[in-house]
Amino acid sequence: QVQLVESGGGLVQPGGSLRLSCAASGIAFRIATMAWYRQAPGKQRELVASVAFNGNTNYANSVKGRFTISREDAKNMVYLETDNLKPEDTAVYYCYAADVGRGPFWGQGTQVTVSS
Repeated sequence: QVQLVESGGGLVQPGGSLRLSCAASGIAFRIATMAWYRQAPGKQRELVASVAFNGNTNYANSVKGRFTISREDAKNMVYLETDNLKPEDTAVYYCYAADVGRGPFWGQGTQVTVSS
C-alpha cells in the first residue's frame, strides 16, 4: 500500500529554519507529482509547494523566496527546506503524492510551530 511518512517538524523561533522530509513507498515515485500542504487551526488545508516528475516547481505566494521543495528520486524522498520562518507558518504540514491515475495520497502530517 501507499505510505508517506513525514519527519522534521518541531518548534522553532521566528527567523529560524527547518527541513521537512517525506519518505514515499508504494507509488511510481519517478512519475509522481509530490507536494507539501499545510493546515493551520481553523483554516483550510492549502498548497505550500509542489514538484512535478520533471522537476518543475510551484510555490504559494506566501512562501516564495523562503521555502524550497526538492525531490530525490533514487531514494523516493521529497524535502521542504523552510527558511526565515514566521509565526503564520505554524501549521501541520502534510506530504502529498499522486501518480498516473492514482491518488491523491496523504501522509499523517508533521507539526511546525514558529514561536518565540
